Amino acid sequence: MDYKHGGDIYTYKGMSDFSANINPFGPSQKVMDAVSASACQIGVYPDSRCKELRAALSRKEEVPGENLVFGNGAADLIFSLVFAEKPKKAVLTAPSFLEYAQALRAVGCEIIYHRLKEKEDFRLGEEYLETLNGDVDMIFLCSPDNPTGQEIEKGLLIKIIEKCQAHRIRLVLDECFYEFLEEQDHVLTPAEAMKTPWVFVLRAFTKMHAMPGLRLGYGICSDQALLERLAFVRQPWSVSIAAQEAGLAALEEVDRVKRTRSFVQAERSWMERRFQQMGVTIFPSAANYILLKSEYDLFGLLKAQNILIRDCSNYEGLDRGYYRVAVKTREENERLLKALEAIYRKEGAEEGGA
Repeated sequence: MDYKHGGDIYTYKGMSDFSANINPFGPSQKVMDAVSASACQIGVYPDSRCKELRAALSRKEEVPGENLVFGNGAADLIFSLVFAEKPKKAVLTAPSFLEYAQALRAVGCEIIYHRLKEKEDFRLGEEYLETLNGDVDMIFLCSPDNPTGQEIEKGLLIKIIEKCQAHRIRLVLDECFYEFLEEQDHVLTPAEAMKTPWVFVLRAFTKMHAMPGLRLGYGICSDQALLERLAFVRQPWSVSIAAQEAGLAALEEVDRVKRTRSFVQAERSWMERRFQQMGVTIFPSAANYILLKSEYDLFGLLKAQNILIRDCSNYEGLDRGYYRVAVKTREENERLLKALEAIYRKEGAEEGGA
């Protein structure tokens, strides 16, 4: 099986990894301590109902616990949703997260792509509404999107929800990067999502809390019939004891989330200015990563300097020349920027002398 994502530190050992988009400060000490303490429980099965985590998240999000579902990362829930629904036709934006299409193809679903325009920075527009009709069973949207970092304007999102309600289309809204958004009032809240059973909000502890190795995602939905179908298609122990304990600890990290969000916003703006100064084409982002476009083979050239970035050529709607880089610590970001500056000086000089 080909590795299709960022974070492949097993192939590219010892590299500075800008290909995976997680909290630049890594997991908190509180989360690490919770995971360490959970080791004494490896001799028992996890709570398949995630009772404590469910109760804590229910309080935080102010939704009934029975409207929450937990999984082995967001990807686990994506596949579970598709197997529970078995849609015949789905609409995906391009570019967007790879797992949506992979899951849909696994059940033989026809995929219609709504191609986002580079000249509009890959931002979703009102014309998307025209794709939503009675023939469509399911749509996936991501805000902020991956790999573009674009958020969906709240007014447009409400219109999409209304149209999905009218045509009985399942909307899976991936908000796995929502905690990095500067304007949190742009996020579709759990209370808003609960107003219609056709909306399933997908979130994860992976990104903000830097827990990709533990795998912990969750969904919010008011459709009890769907939640029952999900329970039927999923295996019972998908969330480990360590992941549940880490999730409980992470929910207490409110101040850390705010500090990380503030840091990422400032650091991303600084990086974007530096990219533009050296001639790298960027697409403005609202998340903790930036999509780049270059005429040079940045993946190969940076790999030679022991820096790993995400080659985005395997995204539907993109081709060679698009790359995604994470926002990391200032020291790490400086290293990336200096390496890119050297590449652009060297490649530019060679072109000039050709």
